[in-house]
Amino acid sequence: MNYGFLSCIPILVLIIGAVMTRKMPHMLMLASFIGAIILYGKDFFSGWINVMYAALANGSDQYILLILVCSGAMIRLLEKSGAMLGFRNMISKYAKDEHRVMFFTWVLGIIVFIDDYLNALAVSSAMRGLSDEHKIPREHLAYTVNVGGACVCVLIPFSSWAAFGIGTFGEYGWTFSDYVHAIPFMFYPIVALLICLLLGLGVIPKAGDMKKAYDRVRNGGPALPDGDNQDELSSDVRPTTPLNFLIPMVALVIAMLYFDSDLIHGMLVALLAQGIMYIAQRIMTLGEFMENVLEGAYSMASVCFVVVLSFMMNTVNAEIGFSDYVISILNGVVPAALLPVIAFIMVALVAFATGSFWPLIVIVSPIFVPMALSLDVSAWLIIAAMMSGIAFGSQCCMYSDAVFMTAAGTGVDNVTQIRAIGPYILSGFVISCALFILFGFII
Repeated sequence: MNYGFLSCIPILVLIIGAVMTRKMPHMLMLASFIGAIILYGKDFFSGWINVMYAALANGSDQYILLILVCSGAMIRLLEKSGAMLGFRNMISKYAKDEHRVMFFTWVLGIIVFIDDYLNALAVSSAMRGLSDEHKIPREHLAYTVNVGGACVCVLIPFSSWAAFGIGTFGEYGWTFSDYVHAIPFMFYPIVALLICLLLGLGVIPKAGDMKKAYDRVRNGGPALPDGDNQDELSSDVRPTTPLNFLIPMVALVIAMLYFDSDLIHGMLVALLAQGIMYIAQRIMTLGEFMENVLEGAYSMASVCFVVVLSFMMNTVNAEIGFSDYVISILNGVVPAALLPVIAFIMVALVAFATGSFWPLIVIVSPIFVPMALSLDVSAWLIIAAMMSGIAFGSQCCMYSDAVFMTAAGTGVDNVTQIRAIGPYILSGFVISCALFILFGFII
C-alpha cells in the first residue's frame, strides 16, 4: 500500500517533538506508535508489538546492542584498571592546552578509521578525562568524536563502510579504483573534518549552543551538561602503563580484521586480552574483573532501551515506505549537471529521516546509478554524492547509531549533541551543495 504523505507523519512528529521537548525516548515511542496506527489501523496495538518483535529480531539491530554491551564492559575495565588514566597521562605530555587536546582528539579519530563504533569507543574513552581537565565542554568532545566516525569511514577505502559501498557499486561495473577516484569529491566529509579541525584550533569561532557550553564551563560550570565537575575515575584508581589501553585496542583491531571485519569478535578478544593483562599484573582479581564486566554492561541499559526504540522507528519507516516516497519525488526529469547535488541532498535527507546509513547504499544505488549512466554523469561524482549524503545523515540524525555511541562514550545526550553541532553541520552541508553544483557543471 502506498501511504504517500502519511509516511512522513511519524518522522515529522519525532523531529519536531524531540527538538521541542528534548526527550528523545518519549518521542521515539510516540512516533513509532503513530506509525503503527497508520500501518495497522484498529489493530495498531498488536501491530506496534509486532514492530518491536521485528526490530529485536533484526540481525543488524542485535549487532548494535551487543556492541553497546561490550563497549560498556570495555570502558569500565579501562577505567578501573588505570589504563585510561595512564594513556591520558601519556598524551597530556604533549597536549598542554585546549587547542592541542582537540587536535589530538581529531587526529586519533582519523587513526581509528576501521569502524565508526570502534572510533567512538576508543576516542571518547581516551580523551574525555583530558578534555575535562582542560575545561573543554563535553559537547565539543562529542562533536569531534562524531565527525571522526562516518566522515572518516567513507574517506578511507579500507574501512567497513567503504568496503560495503565498493561491493555494492561493483554490481554496476564500478570498481575499487572508481571509489578511490571519488574520494577527493566527497565534499561533505572533507569539509566536515576541516570545520571540526579549525574549530578545535580556535580558527572558527564558537556559535550557538557550543558557545553557551563554553560559557558554562568558563563560569565554573560542569564539563558535562547537567552534570558535575567530578572526574569519572574514582580517587582509588591509580595510573598504570598506557600499554594496558593500547594492547586491548590493537587486539580488537587485529581480531576484527581477522574475523571479516566483525566488531563483536574484536571486542570479545579485547575483553579477553584485558582479563589476561589486568589479572596477571594483579591490578584486579578474577572476581573483580567479572564484576567490572557486568557493571559496565549494566551501565548501558538505558542507552540500549533508547536504541531499541530507534530500531522500532526504523522498522516503521521501512514498512510505511517513507524512503520510497521521498525517492519517488526524483522520478521527473533531472538535469545532468544537477544530478550530483540532487543525489547528495536526497540521500542526506533520507538518511537523516530514516536513521539508516551504509545499508542505504543498497536502496539509493538502483536510483542514482542508472540515472548517472543514462545522463553520462561522472561515476566518481555520483559515488561521492551518495557517500557524502550518508555521512551527513549519520552525523546529524538524532537517533542514529553513531550519535548513540557518541552519547554512550561522552555522556552528552542525542538532542544536546545535535543542537550544539547544528551550525557546523549546516555550514558543511551548504558548502558541499555549492561544490557539488560547481563540479557538476565542470565535469
